[in-house]
Amino acid sequence: MTDHYREFTIPDTELTRQAHALAERLLAPAIAHHSVRSYLFGRELGATRGLRPGHDYDDELLFLACVLHDASLSDAGGRGDRFEVEGADLAAEFLREHGVGEERVQTVWEAIALHTAVGISHRLRPEIALTHLGAGADVVARGTAALPAGYADRVHAAFPRIEPDGGLPAAIADHARRDPAGAPLFSFGHEMLRQAEPGRPVADFALAARSAWPGVG
Repeated sequence: MTDHYREFTIPDTELTRQAHALAERLLAPAIAHHSVRSYLFGRELGATRGLRPGHDYDDELLFLACVLHDASLSDAGGRGDRFEVEGADLAAEFLREHGVGEERVQTVWEAIALHTAVGISHRLRPEIALTHLGAGADVVARGTAALPAGYADRVHAAFPRIEPDGGLPAAIADHARRDPAGAPLFSFGHEMLRQAEPGRPVADFALAARSAWPGVG
């Protein structure tokens, strides 16, 4: 059996192996594969920008953030928060249980909590930016023209795209459906649910703003 850690020079530590095993236990195979592909694409996109693992960022933290970033799209989710924040909390709990220091835990937490924050995450420290860029590359192929020829084929051979959309839109919509408090207006979860159920009523923000202070000029 091919050792993908060696094949792709993934950080091979007890912590990365256990985090990967946790993701595989919690998540549907399509989403677990997406999580690893996010790391591989994020790291490679970082290389195209001159970022070197172990020098410009902590490669182990990048892997941990990517492999656990969708942990809440499972039975472990549904805590009343956005799926991004729940995933960050689950990852933080796992890391603390394994003795990881708070500064490193915070980096992973921020990378996961902000991984859907288009226009924000790419301006932050490399572990956060590359988690965001890697997930976006895997889901909608954003920025993948910069990848080396044949690299995406190698990644997909190792971690197949079992479902055309990675199973993510339905999983995120399901999270929002189970726990509406975790999908506030304008959040990614709210939008996935709106697209999954086009007839679902959507709050009118302009109306809410106009009616917020009755009688005040």
